[in-house]
Amino acid sequence: MKKIYFLIGFLTLGFLGFSQKSYTINNETIELETAIEGNLDLLWTIDDGTYRYFVKSKDGRIQELVNTKNPETKKYQEQYKSVLNTLTEGYGVPTEKVKLTLHSLESFFNMYNATTDLSYNYDARAKLQARLGVFGGITNQPFVENPNNASVPFFGLEFEFFEATKLPRHALFFSFRHALEADDFEYSSTQMAIGYRYRFVNAERFNMYGNLKLVTYDFGNATYQLPIPEIGTYKESFSGIDVPFILGIGADYRVTENSFITFAYHDIYSLFSDNSDNFPIDFALGYKINL
Repeated sequence: MKKIYFLIGFLTLGFLGFSQKSYTINNETIELETAIEGNLDLLWTIDDGTYRYFVKSKDGRIQELVNTKNPETKKYQEQYKSVLNTLTEGYGVPTEKVKLTLHSLESFFNMYNATTDLSYNYDARAKLQARLGVFGGITNQPFVENPNNASVPFFGLEFEFFEATKLPRHALFFSFRHALEADDFEYSSTQMAIGYRYRFVNAERFNMYGNLKLVTYDFGNATYQLPIPEIGTYKESFSGIDVPFILGIGADYRVTENSFITFAYHDIYSLFSDNSDNFPIDFALGYKINL
């Protein structure tokens, strides 16, 4: 067992030795990791729980990227942006949105190195963006026995996640909705769902998409009028997880840079659940904002 511990420790030290390198900067000797190598190198370390970042130019000069507070105004001075602006002057690589974080700096360094060296290749990290929506509408519960074909109001909210590109086509959504009951249709339900969305019309101001609810969790209460006089009314509570693959469509219309009015026809047809004999009514109007 001791030999195993020794071997693990030896390999760990060997790995650290290869991944870190010692530098002397302003009379301070520091062990730094290399995050990006190119015309500009990005180096970093963790010192007493604080991330520190450094830039190494082609002439071998190393400068620390800092963001200290002005003691008088108490505002951050963003000195690191001035350093990056000086080193990348003339190449049109913006620094306004660069944050002093490893991910943000990596994106900036990759962009600069790719701009100044055509042979420089890197895998861009896809950024995730979220959108929150609220909606309300009417439904006749298309997958429930509804003898009178009664329609009831429902409302809900939705979180949508997609790649932060200009016009994303693919999205994953999580929705929550609650449908009320009616006098002639005593059936109330709450549903949580996970689904996939594909935008087949995808323009700057307007998009249309298809929905596919993959997994649902439903719970609620129902009252049934039975044709047996001795029983009369029967009440029950229900809950369960299903994989129904419910198809729907929708459309978003942009009203501001970060908000949309949305129209949806949610539950049209289920591939793996029973569909009622009634024509499916499940229409909603809503509002979405980018987070």
